[in-house]
Amino acid sequence: MLRTISRRYFLAALAGTTATSALAAPPAASLRPQVRGGDHFKKAVADPQAIVAQAKLGGQVSYAVADARTGAKLEGGNARVGAPPASVAKAVTALYALDILGPTHRFATRIIATGGVSGGVVQGDLVLVGGGDPTLDTNALADMAAALKARGIREVRGAFKVADGMFPQVPTIDKDQPDHVGYSPALSGIALNFNRVHFEWKRQGGRYAVTMDARTERYRPAVAMARMQVTERRAPTYTYSDGGRTDTWTVARGALGNGGARWLPVRKPGLYAGDVFQTLARSQGIVLKNPTVVSRTPQGTTLVQHQSDDLRTILRAMLRFSTNITAEMVGMAATAKRAGRPSSLRASASEMNRWAKAALGTPNMRLVDHSGLGGSSEMTADDMVAALVKARQSNVLRPILKPIPMLDANRRAIKNHPIEVHAKTGTLNFVSGLAGYMTARDGTELAFAIFAADEATRSRISRAERERPQGARSWNRRAKAMQQKLIERWGAVYGS
Repeated sequence: MLRTISRRYFLAALAGTTATSALAAPPAASLRPQVRGGDHFKKAVADPQAIVAQAKLGGQVSYAVADARTGAKLEGGNARVGAPPASVAKAVTALYALDILGPTHRFATRIIATGGVSGGVVQGDLVLVGGGDPTLDTNALADMAAALKARGIREVRGAFKVADGMFPQVPTIDKDQPDHVGYSPALSGIALNFNRVHFEWKRQGGRYAVTMDARTERYRPAVAMARMQVTERRAPTYTYSDGGRTDTWTVARGALGNGGARWLPVRKPGLYAGDVFQTLARSQGIVLKNPTVVSRTPQGTTLVQHQSDDLRTILRAMLRFSTNITAEMVGMAATAKRAGRPSSLRASASEMNRWAKAALGTPNMRLVDHSGLGGSSEMTADDMVAALVKARQSNVLRPILKPIPMLDANRRAIKNHPIEVHAKTGTLNFVSGLAGYMTARDGTELAFAIFAADEATRSRISRAERERPQGARSWNRRAKAMQQKLIERWGAVYGS
């Protein structure tokens, strides 16, 4: 259960307060405000160390808070010690992409023809060219197939190819994740449906009917490059193997029940997009050969082009839904423009670290990817707050951050709470982060970062258990309660 400062107490306490002055230099340890005059109520506000101790998280908790406009540091604990930021890293990736690519940037996916077109017949090859769009979906490919027909294309003499070499091939975002989790798919220069395939099963008598498709609300094209077999075992639930031109999966019969569905990661993005487009083109009367994947885009004439939403819109959705593949692809796109095509995901993250050090003043940032999924990434609370203060000067980040509600004891959002929070959450097993901006009742705007990590417990989790390890949910609930109590403290002490 969350135990929070009550709204009645909070408002009563604020009624008789005067403004406190910000501390000009970073404290070596958490500071207590100097209580005097009308500030006597602040004696009752919980000390940050007491809030942290009450959460009983083990491991390490680090935090920092500063005036968002001036950068004056107000309070901190372990603020210069690195911690895994989890998905809080996506806020840095958003700043990186906005700076390098620009908020109006759009990703383009193209269909080109080699050898010219005569009488509706492509004399050479038809090539689906990935442009790094992380939001490409089956609906967009269907529209492209329809547009191809509208151009008068009715036949392709040559091969059907998918060019996905804009980014390096990455088999999985984080190799320490279980094979079957949809949030750690493969990466390349093309992605479809966030590189996930929809697996559905239904019991029919003593057997199971299974389907693998690339569904959206409009289409459900079957996928041939991803295959599933039900096997007689109880564990493990899923196994994956590379079938050459297929993603080959098995699932334990004992785990299926009567029916259900889930999204599985795609390990061959180019083949997946090509498989689905081949089906959609056939529905338009255009028969294509089986797709082959190439790393280089051949010269040719662009027949059809699909453009994504603008980058700012894409990043807002990324920060709201914490989509890992979006973070990785926009991060690599920014690196490609800034320094050339990266050799690996880690190399791209290193380039972002260099940019952040120069542009945001974050010398101790050590990210290994753009999403925060990799547990070996490190960030200090001081560095994250420095980045937030810098971003506040242009106000590019707060408007696209997710509003974070303050919760009551029953975990329900408190309407009209005097503190307003826009932030990025971050969650891994026994890791919880929250960083962003808070506005107190009197309008004071603070930038804050809170990182908690029990890395000793985390290190004992087997790879097979990492999707839902025992104890992680209750630990995360306590971490979030601690975060809220720290925010309420800062609102009471520094925002009045």
